[in-house]
Amino acid sequence: MASNFNIVEEIKSRCNIVDVVGRQVALKKTGYNHKGLCPFHNEKTPSFVVSEDKQIFTCFGCGATGDVIEFTKRYHNLDFQGALEKLAEECGLELQNTGFGAEGKKAQLYEINRETASFYHKRFSMEPNSAAAYMRSRELGPSVLKKFGIGYADAEWQSLFDYLSSKGYDRKLLLSLGLVSESGGKIYDKFRDRVVFPIISTSKKVIGFGGRTIGNGTPKYLNSQESPIFQKKNSLYGLNLTREDINREDCAILVEGYMDVISLYQYGIRNVSASLGTALTESQAMMLKRYTDNVILAYDADEAGQAAALRGMDILYAAGCNVKILQIPGGKDPDEYIKENGKEAFSALIKQALPFMDYKLSNIKKQVDLNTTAGNVFFLKEAARAMKCISPVEAETYIKKVASETGISEGAFRLEVFGSGFVTVPKNWENTEGRRKGGIDRSSLLELHLIRLMLLRSSYVPLIEPYKDFFETVSCYRIYEIIRSLYKPDEEIDLKQLQDSLDEESRAVLAHTLETVHIANRDKQVFEECVSHIRTIKKGKREEELIKILSILDDEKDSEKILELSKELMDIQRERYKGARNEL
Repeated sequence: MASNFNIVEEIKSRCNIVDVVGRQVALKKTGYNHKGLCPFHNEKTPSFVVSEDKQIFTCFGCGATGDVIEFTKRYHNLDFQGALEKLAEECGLELQNTGFGAEGKKAQLYEINRETASFYHKRFSMEPNSAAAYMRSRELGPSVLKKFGIGYADAEWQSLFDYLSSKGYDRKLLLSLGLVSESGGKIYDKFRDRVVFPIISTSKKVIGFGGRTIGNGTPKYLNSQESPIFQKKNSLYGLNLTREDINREDCAILVEGYMDVISLYQYGIRNVSASLGTALTESQAMMLKRYTDNVILAYDADEAGQAAALRGMDILYAAGCNVKILQIPGGKDPDEYIKENGKEAFSALIKQALPFMDYKLSNIKKQVDLNTTAGNVFFLKEAARAMKCISPVEAETYIKKVASETGISEGAFRLEVFGSGFVTVPKNWENTEGRRKGGIDRSSLLELHLIRLMLLRSSYVPLIEPYKDFFETVSCYRIYEIIRSLYKPDEEIDLKQLQDSLDEESRAVLAHTLETVHIANRDKQVFEECVSHIRTIKKGKREEELIKILSILDDEKDSEKILELSKELMDIQRERYKGARNEL
């Protein structure tokens, strides 16, 4: 029996990483290495480097690195054993009896599910039968049904059990997969009189099944139970067929059910997947994020579907996705709408999908009568609560919008959203080249808090001077310059003199700062947070600068410079990731 170590080394020796990666990523030879766009995050400048000599890949953009097995795990969303199996198959290596223990049992479970899917599909193909008739009534064609491997579980009690038993499979394994159930010592098939939907992983293994009743049986939909090879929270229906379309379109349309996926796919909407009829999970959100940052929720228009959309979009937003909600008119689900109106109409709906916060605000408005005082107060409080989870830049946009729509002052609503403490500056805030024109609307929260600190205690003036370049707008920089000219040790800034020295626009920014930025006795903490954010911004700018430099250096001629800059880049990324973990 070969050892685990020998098998791994044999696979690595047979699979050239440039060939394996090159099948998924367009690589260009540069010196000793190959470069391309990273498949693990969206980028426009190539920062993904594959070393044929060292047989490793490294992305200087997101920090991903590893050997050919690690790449296969990440790209195809596989565990270690799954990656080994895929690579072994590609290089013609037999993995039987390799000593992986429990993984050997998993291989048998996968094989049982494969046999089951084949059994159900053959039954479906042997027309006439009620499942095929039902799917025809749903206007689904033979080619798409074959593509998704649709099957038929007849109404008999032991059809599948008898078939699998004839193949020599142990009943305990069948029970563990939930293909059969046991009661009073008798075994019977779990799926009976149902259309069967095989659930297939991105590594093309059948991991479970969903079944829709054809008659009046309950429940309407029935899924495989959890097993060693199937966890609903880690699975998305259809992703095995649609992930490349999702990646190409840079957008995923997430629907509720099997029929929605198949129907949209048939009509040419291919960047689609479903969450197996359960509440969206963090694992599923991260699976989608491997292929795109943009997700459109196209759940059913009924109450349950909209409630699921509200829960799902919070999870997707927390995972770093740009989330929009598709609103289907007439209370239709995606399957019904596209059949009645066609692909073009559905594509038009996609373009009109509401951004995350717009949908939340719209949903809150539906709950109240905005013509009453009580309704307005409820809406404002709920809207403020909803905005606490988004970045301050996004919040500022919606604060202005809500204030304008309701007639409340921006300052009062901002206070309701942020409270009287320090408002966190978004991590991706950057200084633009040159100073931006404009007043209040253009001023960043960082600038306003630095100004407020100097007006609270003049001792902050010299402390803030090293960071004066972070006063980005003309008005804020002008206020800072006047404050600095008025500064005298041990004396507070004369506010009246400051106001008299400013132009009208700058005075408006100053008044806005005094009205809305409340620091109270937390000035030391606020200052430390401002400085921390400034350092983060500087490191982010340096990180981008290093990635751009590394992408144009020649691997052969500039090897020493690449080594030096790569070390600096890795140090910055290591510190950033360490900080992110500490926040969690």
